[in-house]
Amino acid sequence: MTRHSSPSDANRQRIVRKTTTELVADVLRDRILSGDIPPGEPLRQELFAEELGVSRIPVREALRLLSAEGLVDTIAHRGAFVTMLSRAEVQEFFELRLRLEPWILREAIPLLEDTDLSQASDVVARMDAAEPRQWGQLNWQLHEHLYRAARRPAALGMIRALHEKSERYFRFQIVNAPIRQQAHDEHTALIALCREGRADDAGAALERHIEQAAAQILDIVDRLLESSAAAPGWSDALAGARPA
Repeated sequence: MTRHSSPSDANRQRIVRKTTTELVADVLRDRILSGDIPPGEPLRQELFAEELGVSRIPVREALRLLSAEGLVDTIAHRGAFVTMLSRAEVQEFFELRLRLEPWILREAIPLLEDTDLSQASDVVARMDAAEPRQWGQLNWQLHEHLYRAARRPAALGMIRALHEKSERYFRFQIVNAPIRQQAHDEHTALIALCREGRADDAGAALERHIEQAAAQILDIVDRLLESSAAAPGWSDALAGARPA
């Protein structure tokens, strides 16, 4: 008897192919995050189109995607450039996080439910294999699962905005694969403290987590800016930091 494939079978078997625009965006994104194309570097559509064997249209659309991700700046009548890094910006983001997040976590812990912690653990597992461009969003989801029980919507909105603005810097970090295990261990330990109801210990652990990440990211940014000024590639500067 012949078995006919059901719609659900077809959905499971379907292979999703990326568009040319997405493929071009992947190439340019990887080059920006790895340091092959340094901050401030112009992005010439015609050169990338010729190199990648495509027309200018998918290159132009790819640059728009990367602009939405904060990796590319488009200046009228001048073209597209790799977005510059800002040490002061990073420092301010982390100073604000350090003041808001340990407090909201301490407020949330007495109100956390098992589902919140299970969802947070699930996100940690997904982060282990996440691509760099997915990391910032997943990192925020993890923290949101731990904070939202505090029922402080204004503060949560501020923290979310800080995470979104910091996403680019997380991507520079997570290019380095060994960082993932460190991040996994720290996030898992934080969830365990929350599960045990140890609000003060969890808040202190989060403070250390954010402080260390701030110092490491600032070190990366300093190296990237120095390397960018000196013109060589700066991929070596990506070593030695973990996301918060």
